[in-house]
Amino acid sequence: MKILFTDLDGTLLNKDAKISNGTKTFLDEFLAAGNKLVLSSGRPLNSILEVKETEGLNAPSILIIASNGALVYDCDLKKPILERPMPLSYVSHLQKEADAMGLHIQTYTQDAIMCHTEDEESHYYRRKIHLPLILADDFASALTAEPYKMLVLDLYNHERLVAFCKRIADWAEDKIQYIFSNDKYLELFVKEAGKGNAVTYVCEHFGIPVSDSYAAGDADNDISMIQAAGCGIAMANAVPKVKEAADIVTRLDNNNDGLAECMRELLA
Repeated sequence: MKILFTDLDGTLLNKDAKISNGTKTFLDEFLAAGNKLVLSSGRPLNSILEVKETEGLNAPSILIIASNGALVYDCDLKKPILERPMPLSYVSHLQKEADAMGLHIQTYTQDAIMCHTEDEESHYYRRKIHLPLILADDFASALTAEPYKMLVLDLYNHERLVAFCKRIADWAEDKIQYIFSNDKYLELFVKEAGKGNAVTYVCEHFGIPVSDSYAAGDADNDISMIQAAGCGIAMANAVPKVKEAADIVTRLDNNNDGLAECMRELLA
């Protein structure tokens, strides 16, 4: 049995946020052969489940790594098999620091996005993440459960996000990871989470040798996953740091079935 961990945006999905026919054919064949597929993303669970449904990924043996590894969900059992949420004290601190810099920060309930106001950033984010919006001044007070992650956004000035990283660095050292999923999104989640740790957990949970695992991605938050897997794959459209971390770089990008072509060659 082989297991494929794949990022969504920029990897499995094309520029229209769809799985192309060629890639879908490969996935169907891969699963029919008795292998496992893990959809691994910074997205919240319900958004990944929407992709799974709309793109017709209905075969068994599909798992989901959501919120950058803070949640692992078994689609056959329809329940989480691993959860690593963020303490509400962390939520309060990070919200305070982002507010002090005038940055948009958001977190998540089980089925919604929570932020201060319905602004340009929330509209931009919800182009692909089709979840309802909850407005709250104090996230920790409004939440009824610890969230899996937070997200800081800046649509125009990446350096402001870099400055935020520097601002929280000392506090965050033994508490959270902060990693970019693109130049506009800074992902915040607990130290114990991360896509790489989730890869290790899933392989151990199902008794699959790490040497039989493949992981593909394109952004900084995919690096730990690519390094943890037996074979790390960077997309042709990946950022340079991801290509440096990978064992192989696809010949084609995410708009041209790059992952499917690469996997066919590796499995052959």
